[in-house]
Amino acid sequence: MPKEYEDQYQPLLIKATKDAKRPKLPNKSLLLAVCAAGIGGTFQYGYNIAIINAPTTYVQDFINQTWRQRYQTEMSEDGLTLLWSTIVSIFTLGGLVGASTGGTLSVKLGRKGTLLTNNIFALLAALLMGLSYPTGLFELLIIGRLISGLNAGIGICVQPLYLGEIAPTSLRGAMGMGTSVFITGGILTGQVIGLRELLGKEEHWPILLSTTCIPAFLQFLILPWFPESPRYLLIDKGDEEGCKKALKQLHGITECDGEREDIEKEKNNLSDFHAKKPWELFVDRTLRWQLLTIILLNAAQQLNGINAIYFYADYVFKQSGIPTDKIPYATVGTGACECITALTCGMLIDCLGRKVLIMGGYTLMAICCVLFTLTLTFQDASPVVPYLSMACVFAFILSFGLGPGGVTNILTTELFTQNARPAAYMLAGSVSWFSFFFIGLAFPFIVIGLKQYCFLVFLVVSSLVVIYIFLVVPETKNKTFLEIQSEFQDSKKRKIGCSDGAGTILLSTAI
Repeated sequence: MPKEYEDQYQPLLIKATKDAKRPKLPNKSLLLAVCAAGIGGTFQYGYNIAIINAPTTYVQDFINQTWRQRYQTEMSEDGLTLLWSTIVSIFTLGGLVGASTGGTLSVKLGRKGTLLTNNIFALLAALLMGLSYPTGLFELLIIGRLISGLNAGIGICVQPLYLGEIAPTSLRGAMGMGTSVFITGGILTGQVIGLRELLGKEEHWPILLSTTCIPAFLQFLILPWFPESPRYLLIDKGDEEGCKKALKQLHGITECDGEREDIEKEKNNLSDFHAKKPWELFVDRTLRWQLLTIILLNAAQQLNGINAIYFYADYVFKQSGIPTDKIPYATVGTGACECITALTCGMLIDCLGRKVLIMGGYTLMAICCVLFTLTLTFQDASPVVPYLSMACVFAFILSFGLGPGGVTNILTTELFTQNARPAAYMLAGSVSWFSFFFIGLAFPFIVIGLKQYCFLVFLVVSSLVVIYIFLVVPETKNKTFLEIQSEFQDSKKRKIGCSDGAGTILLSTAI
């Protein structure tokens, strides 16, 4: 090229190079769609987990008072404990039912349609829990918590499905982190609303429990303005015009053609499309490793010790010298900590990749388990040790939010194509809720038996997950759903094809 042309076009070349390296920002409509889906989706899950802690004493007093008025006798301590445990834990039973039905509803009603319909359960639960005190029926609390669990189970199943399908390939990780961001945002909001300065007073607890209707109303108002999942419209419904319109709104006119081409490739690859049932995934050999991966990761997400850390948080804060009346504010700090980490993970995931973040998160959690065990064992050795324990609490929560808290749901989206994804979310959600219920039931006995050494159990869980991810799970960053599926299948062929002279198959686990 002549010198004068080089001088003329050099600035343009430099600008083009910079523009290519600059990360693409999501369309404003896409961001708003994520918020609209999240506010009535996984936000409800986090919010309902958090708000039940603040009114514990007041609700127990209400149960005692109601029992006394009905039967003119005091309720036994064991009976009160059983009733309160039922109110708290039945939420997980509702969640299990919701997760088991969410995938089927998302196929029949669509992703957006299911999220909107799901708000009916949130409104009904809010009404029942709000009426429990004026009617003197504590049974309404049990039914209300069951229905709010149903709402949370459907939301945590369908919202990640919707976000994963509306996001462009290059931003799928960041958009998918909306699931984790809204869970942690719900937890933090519930902790703040439950403070005494807001709705944490005794006379306000029925209002506090019924505030779950607010996110539902907000989603009813906002989500209808945004389109259904383009993948659902084209692959499930064959609505080409609707898909094109949705892509233009979510991605902009310039970006929609590439995404539509990717969706059409996936549709053409799925001949005789029909949505798979959960049990069909178990007999499909091409999905064996993907299925095993999501089952293990969703179980580990509940069994990795995060619930144990929250269980020990109050004890650690007391040992650190924080006054009892100030502990709720320290607990809000843990919620803020997890929320900030989820946001940070959202900014890093499309840069560092899924595998690095989830492996790094579990590795740091394993290290924290060792340190927390040591600090709890030597709690009285020095005035400094309780503060080290408190640092371990925050470090563990940060590590969870950095990887396992958000990446797990994204991988559930990415490891499956359109026909298997709803069923995969049903299985993943069922495993997650069952594990949640199991750890809630078994953890008190683990603590009684092992005391502070219970964290060594979680050390083993976290370490095994790191090994499994390293050996089996591929990096999915910037890959289409078809490319990810092809990588699993190519790995399977390599395993079958690699045999020694004696005909012994060498089972390579690396993918």
